[in-house]
Amino acid sequence: MGSLGVNVPALIVLGISLVIGFVMVVVFRYTSDQKAIHVAKDHLKAHLLALRLFQDQIPVVLRSYGRIMLATGRYLHLAFMPLLFVIVPLTFLMVQLDRYLGSTPLEAGQQFLVSARAADAAALNEASLQLPAGLVTTASAVHIPAENEIVWRVVSAQDGNYEVNVQSADQTFSKRVVVGSGLPRLSAVRLRGKFWERFLYSAEPALPDNHRIEAIAVQYPAREIAFAGFEWNWIWLFFVLSLAAGFVFKSILGIEI
Repeated sequence: MGSLGVNVPALIVLGISLVIGFVMVVVFRYTSDQKAIHVAKDHLKAHLLALRLFQDQIPVVLRSYGRIMLATGRYLHLAFMPLLFVIVPLTFLMVQLDRYLGSTPLEAGQQFLVSARAADAAALNEASLQLPAGLVTTASAVHIPAENEIVWRVVSAQDGNYEVNVQSADQTFSKRVVVGSGLPRLSAVRLRGKFWERFLYSAEPALPDNHRIEAIAVQYPAREIAFAGFEWNWIWLFFVLSLAAGFVFKSILGIEI
């Protein structure tokens, strides 16, 4: 909630959904064959009507089912091309929005986990955590040899942006930790290499090339957004609202979808 009791995340998702719903409908209008889509939908309705009118005539019913499948395939083919124009920018937009809306910052006094994945058992055994002022560990490190992973439990006494360091042998690797409130840009994991995995899951620069630490992660709480009496993951709320907006705009603009 904002300082005036306004549900800021919900308003952001609502505003983005309205814009995206409108843009997708307009893009669909100018990248699709509207006349062919109208004809395909009419054929599909006609075959469905035939099922109701001649449901006691088995040959007609079977032919209608076959024609329904063909008409559906035709419609999906016509609708697929506009989807190609929006899927890439929409995916990029959702990945970026998830940095702000997918998780909440840690709260002061809240315990959380910092984990590091090592390249091998030797690097795992040598790994240690170095914390800045304001962060302290609350338990001994836990080693998970099967995963080449080590986990620390940490707590913060006050809000702030921190840099935690994982040291292995003579190499040190940092990870940002955000404690506070609001909608900061969060990154749950920092990775070495793996471009596409970093694109999807990390908002930090890649770990430097090394043969010791492959990933450092912080356990942020998932954000739930209150809307219409329910708690939503922002992605589900975005899909529902953008689809609803799309159908409203399509009716207003007279666009066949």
